[in-house]
Amino acid sequence: MNRTKGDEEEYWNSSKFKAFTFDDEDDELSQLKESKRAVNSLRDIVDDDDDDDLERVSWTGEPVGSISWSIKETAGSSGSTPEGREQLKGRNSFYTQLPKPPSTYSLSSFFRGRTRPGSFQSLSDALSDTPAKSYAPELGRPKGEYRDYSNDWSLSDTVQRLRRGKVCSLERFRSLQDKLQLLEEAVSMHDGNVITAVLIFLKRTLSKEILFRELEVRQVALRHLIHFLKEIGDQKLLLDLFRFLDRAEELALSHYREHLNIQDPEKRKEFLKTCIGLPFSAEDAAHVQDHYTLLERQIIIEANDRHLESSGQTDIFRKHPRKASILNMPLVTTLFYACFYHYTESEGTFSSPINLKKTFKIPDKQYVLTALAARAKLRAWNDVDALFTTKNWLGYTKKRAPIGFHRVVEILHKNSAPVQILQEYVNLVEDVDTKLNLATKFKCHDVVIDTCRDLKDRQQLLAYRSKVDKGSAEEEKIDAILSSSQIRWKN
Repeated sequence: MNRTKGDEEEYWNSSKFKAFTFDDEDDELSQLKESKRAVNSLRDIVDDDDDDDLERVSWTGEPVGSISWSIKETAGSSGSTPEGREQLKGRNSFYTQLPKPPSTYSLSSFFRGRTRPGSFQSLSDALSDTPAKSYAPELGRPKGEYRDYSNDWSLSDTVQRLRRGKVCSLERFRSLQDKLQLLEEAVSMHDGNVITAVLIFLKRTLSKEILFRELEVRQVALRHLIHFLKEIGDQKLLLDLFRFLDRAEELALSHYREHLNIQDPEKRKEFLKTCIGLPFSAEDAAHVQDHYTLLERQIIIEANDRHLESSGQTDIFRKHPRKASILNMPLVTTLFYACFYHYTESEGTFSSPINLKKTFKIPDKQYVLTALAARAKLRAWNDVDALFTTKNWLGYTKKRAPIGFHRVVEILHKNSAPVQILQEYVNLVEDVDTKLNLATKFKCHDVVIDTCRDLKDRQQLLAYRSKVDKGSAEEEKIDAILSSSQIRWKN
């Protein structure tokens, strides 16, 4: 279409759109770019519920979605056919049914850089203003709220925030010098949680060699790291650390501690066997050897007893079925088990209590205490009596208890021993006051009466007479002693 120069000037002067010329000012171009970026970002900051509040316009200035716009858009494709006319009619009726709120936005005015009467302000004015609903509220936040994310905190501020439990990123400390200064600052605060937090950061960002080298001269931080690795169970890194520090004994102990993670008894036994040659101290080496030997015997005893229990041919297993496996149990528990199920076995068997006592050098007090508890639980009073009966070189027997007969009495009473058994062992208590207290506590009347008679304590005997049943044999015995003229009472 050919136009004269005058027609073109008249067209551009009469049009509501302005043609682009190189004579426009720079601020117009920058404003155009700013407005265009704002419109593109408007889709992100405006939520879906506010889509109806925006008026979209075409390049002709007409609102997108209006009836006139719909007619023009569909006239070329569907307006010429009957089906198109029906679709157009339905679409127009759809838009007429929806109430449209008054528009406050005009994107054409955004691009022109000025506002029209009664419409929303320009984008720059909108962002600087504070309307009722802010689409970008974070633009008005003070910079101080973003300091955690912009990493503006100093070393001291960072440590202080960690101490108070505040969110604080450590990623900005990139150089080794900054990381070491951060660690020293944390150590100077004397706060274990802060030190551990910094050590976790160093563990993640430094190689093992550099981390171990620097911690070797910082003993406080080193102790915190060792404790932390033990708590989280990082045995591999802990072993590497001890190996670097040349701490052979701690290295061996850490390796030995790994047996706790092995559940299979056979595999645990084989692992313990590899620990025997490690550089332990003399005491720890003996402990590791005993642990291996004990587990080896427990495996043998468990297999044999499981067979005996399933066959049902042994009385002890029929009357007292096992409640748990003996595997991985402590030495004292294993001894109690042997005294309960295998007390009469010869010394040559692995399950014999005497064999366990000699193999693991169990003290007499521990052995007697464990055996007494096991046999009293079975109410095997003859075995209890034999446990304390000894013979001298002349063949005379004597009762002897390395744990003291007062403890024997308490264990027997706990296992519901008969009064006759209790009285026998109460009489063996050497201290008189202890004997009277035990006899009174466990109602061993004969012991109390005989002791008061031997002490010639008439008042105590009279006081005890009121505690026995009237008309009982004990009351008659007390009356007979009180009426005896052969006793010279001291009170």
